[in-house]
Amino acid sequence: MIVAFIDDNKHRWGIEPICTVLTEHGCPIAPSTYYAARRRAPSARAVRDEELKTAILASYNASRRVYGIRKIHADLRRQGIEVAQCTVQRLCRDLGIRGVVRGKYPRTTRPAPETGRPADLVERDFTADAPNQLWVADITYVRTSTGWVYVAFILDVYSRLIVGWQSSTRMFADLAIDALAMALWQRRRYSQDLAGLVHHSDRLNSPSTEPSATPTNSTEPAR
Repeated sequence: MIVAFIDDNKHRWGIEPICTVLTEHGCPIAPSTYYAARRRAPSARAVRDEELKTAILASYNASRRVYGIRKIHADLRRQGIEVAQCTVQRLCRDLGIRGVVRGKYPRTTRPAPETGRPADLVERDFTADAPNQLWVADITYVRTSTGWVYVAFILDVYSRLIVGWQSSTRMFADLAIDALAMALWQRRRYSQDLAGLVHHSDRLNSPSTEPSATPTNSTEPAR
């Protein structure tokens, strides 16, 4: 390590002045010691480390600089290179390699006590012959510069038009209901016929993904 430091700075300060300053600060080394170290052949470990660094960099770059220590180690083993994971960790640290860390994503489906739910009137048949026959609902989330934003929306299956939506910086039960209320208001605003309309949604507040659907009426939004 001291030899490498001298190598990096000898063209600026000179070998003997560097050795003098290091010795004065409790790190004694004579110029002759430095020259002897430079003439000494590299150890087997140093040679092996350089070979492994080349393989590690190749694996890291092949992964588009995504792989971390564990995946690089596994990739080297697949290539037939026998190396301990702790060695890969040490060499990755020397090379400044860090894998991409996946961030935590919000949950839009949360456990809730089972309650009575409408029957599934759609049965996976997401087709419609006219507007306002079948609406489907979902909730998603978007990462912004200030945090996560949750978006609930209602899609008309026939026209593929988003007829209602609602967004919020926090997840709450009425988010989907507000989106449905907006869709109903928009349609009634133009006196459109909603008789026979079916509103379909996943169990957004349940760990189950079993769908449910219910017909809407003219006075109360479907839940």
